[in-house]
Amino acid sequence: MLESSGKFVVANAVGNVQAALGFLETQQVDIVLLDIEMPGVDGLTALPDVLAASGGAKVLIVSSTCDDGAAATIQALALGAADTLVKPGIGAFAGKFSEVLHEKVKRLLDAPAEASGAMRGNLAACKVADDFDVVAIGASTGGIHALSQLLREVPPDFQVPILITQHLPGSFMSYFATQLAVLAGRPCEVATDCMRIRPGRLIVAPGDAHLRCVRMSDGTAIRLSHDRVANGCMPSVDPMLASVAQTYGARALAIVLSGMGRDGSEGARAIVQAGGSVVVQDRESSVVWGMPGSVFNAGQASAALSPSDIGRLIASRKRPS
Repeated sequence: MLESSGKFVVANAVGNVQAALGFLETQQVDIVLLDIEMPGVDGLTALPDVLAASGGAKVLIVSSTCDDGAAATIQALALGAADTLVKPGIGAFAGKFSEVLHEKVKRLLDAPAEASGAMRGNLAACKVADDFDVVAIGASTGGIHALSQLLREVPPDFQVPILITQHLPGSFMSYFATQLAVLAGRPCEVATDCMRIRPGRLIVAPGDAHLRCVRMSDGTAIRLSHDRVANGCMPSVDPMLASVAQTYGARALAIVLSGMGRDGSEGARAIVQAGGSVVVQDRESSVVWGMPGSVFNAGQASAALSPSDIGRLIASRKRPS
C-alpha cells in the first residue's frame, strides 16, 4: 500500500520485535510502522527499545487496539510514538485507510521542514520570571510524551495550577487525565464550565471546547467556548494562552511543546505583551517542531529546552504564598 503511491520505499517488513531490532542495528530508516499485538513481545513493551534502536526514526503505531478512547493509544503516545492509526479488519484495507496512512506518513516525514532555528538551550542561562501563579501548556503531535517527561520533574507538592491544552479527541480525555494524574502525582481533571482553578491541580481542556480562564471576585475559574479560531484547532492553545495573559498578566508562564502547525503562536505573543514568560520545547527533542518553532522564530520565547529541563525550570521557581 505504501509503495504503490510511488512516494515511499519500504526498507523491510518483519513479523516480530526481535527481527525488527536486529534489522535496525545495521539499517537507518525514517519511519517505523509498529503493531501492538504480535507474537512474543508486544508493541507497547517494545516501543522504547524500537525508538532507541531506530536512531531518531518516528514510530507510527498501526493497530486495531487504537480505536477511539483506547488506553493503548495514550500509552503509546506517552512512551514516545509520534502518532497512532487504527488498523481496520481483514478485507478493509483499501480506500479511506490507505489515504489516511499515506497522509500520516507524509506529514511525519515533512514535519522537520515546518520550522528552523533553535539549538538546544541551556537551563542555567534561561531567563524566566522567578515566580508565577499559573503554568499553561499547549501541545499536539509528540506532546504527550513530552508532557510525561516534563511532569516527572515537577514535585507532587508543587502548588501552582497547571492548565493543559493537548490536541486529542474528546473520547480520549478521561483516560488522558487519569494518566497525567499518575505521572504528576497530583489530581488532574478534564475542564468543565465554571470550574474553579485551585492550587496543586492539573486541568486539561476537553476535546470539544477551548479552555479559557477568567478572574472572579474570589479567584479564577475556567470558561469553555466553542468559537472557531483561525488555526482551525479544537481545542486550541491560542485561546487558552490569550485568556491566561489577560487574567494573570506578568505572573503567567506559558509552555509550547511538540506539535504540527502554528497553534500557540498568537497566544504566546499575548503572554509576552502582558509581561509573562514563554518557554518552548527544543527542536532536538520534538517529534515535530512546528508549534514550538513558530513561537521561537517569532521571537516570543525566552528559551528552547528539553521537556525534562522545562520541568526542572518550573520546579525551581518560587511558589505563590
